[in-house]
Amino acid sequence: MNNKQDFKNTQQAFAAYIRDPKQNPMPADVAEPRMAMYRNLFFNNIDGFLSGNFPVLRALLNDQQWLDLVQDFYAKHPCHTPYFLQIPAEFLVYLQHERHCEDDLPFMLELAHYEWVEMALATSEIEVIGHDKHLDELLNQAIALSALAWPLVYQYPVHKIGPDFLPLEAPAQPTFIVVYRDADDEVNFIEITALTYRLLEIIQAQDAILAADCLQQVAVESQHPNPELIINAGLDILKSLAEKTIITLA
Repeated sequence: MNNKQDFKNTQQAFAAYIRDPKQNPMPADVAEPRMAMYRNLFFNNIDGFLSGNFPVLRALLNDQQWLDLVQDFYAKHPCHTPYFLQIPAEFLVYLQHERHCEDDLPFMLELAHYEWVEMALATSEIEVIGHDKHLDELLNQAIALSALAWPLVYQYPVHKIGPDFLPLEAPAQPTFIVVYRDADDEVNFIEITALTYRLLEIIQAQDAILAADCLQQVAVESQHPNPELIINAGLDILKSLAEKTIITLA
């Protein structure tokens, strides 16, 4: 065996033990205290990073439950990025596709996704686009969804979940939320109605759309006997969204 292959095998054995020391033997040529130091260093970095990015989820689990969750992720999930800021996204992939535990909280994936969205918007390098146009004329303006505004729908009310509120069954109605970063670079959220979500969904599907066309589409879809009521209510919603920079004016 050449030196290059031998080094590669040593690396693989080293990494396998650090990931999961219960299932992999310790490399023979490394002292046990040193391997323990490496193991703790790498694992604690991942543990601390996930704890910081998923604080609500961490608060809902006791120390052993959290340790088992992080260890399972660390041992099983093959991360495809060396960047710490992308590890939360890898954690979501693990929860959605690789995690299989009947004892998990039923809303774990949705809650983790919601917490990840907040982090992703806070760290995005995209700048908030403001506007200086009068909203009184919004009806005839072309509008677009801000790249820093994400309309979301969840089966559970994730924005309310905490140690004092643990819904074990999904409510009859889904929860609609838009999470956004404002002109002050603060990440906020608002709970929205199904109508507002549909407006944002229509806007999101276009590079730009006239506000009047967007409102007309919603009015037709609603099959309301008085479509002007839907259009007027929708226009007020769009003005509020524009003031928050959730939508931008073209």
